[in-house]
Amino acid sequence: MLPLFPLPNVVLFPGAYLPLHVFEHRYRAMVRDVLDDERHIGMVVLRDGWQTTPVSAPPIYATGCSGTIVHHERLKDGRFNIVLRGTRKFRIRSEVQTRPYREADVEWLDETLSHDAVPLLARLRRRVETLLLPAIVSGDARLPPTLTDQELVNAISQYLDIAIVEKLALLEKPDALARGDALVLHLERLLVEKGSSDGAVH
Repeated sequence: MLPLFPLPNVVLFPGAYLPLHVFEHRYRAMVRDVLDDERHIGMVVLRDGWQTTPVSAPPIYATGCSGTIVHHERLKDGRFNIVLRGTRKFRIRSEVQTRPYREADVEWLDETLSHDAVPLLARLRRRVETLLLPAIVSGDARLPPTLTDQELVNAISQYLDIAIVEKLALLEKPDALARGDALVLHLERLLVEKGSSDGAVH
């Protein structure tokens, strides 16, 4: 069973990093448990209206991404600062809650690219970098050169300044090539809306 961490405004992507401050008691318990086990947490998104849902387990979207705790700091009062690295996309089959936090049986969703798709993704990366050039020059965005094509698409998708449901739709794409095609459309739209000097990533 995969422990679930539902949040209203966060989408984790494979290969991307996510810092989190964990303060709720149930999620402190979850972090303690996973640190003693495989260090995997399933990040999922709360559905709209969760604030007024009078249940202990408000509705969530079925697609999420697991993350491995690659760094943690336990504070004196029991809170945690952690960093997750996205690992694998999943779809929830069913949920249980025998612990203070939610857990799920999940179907893992692989994003393996075909051989023919690899050069297409490389060309798409160059298009993404061109669209981000104004933000890079202004210092609003940084693109580490060590990122693979797939990691770059996923990292930008994670930090793109768009609505959470649009970001979740990027995660739901079948692979990095399809995600990158959709990402380019978002970047082009943001440049038109904000102006090329504004930057699209923060």
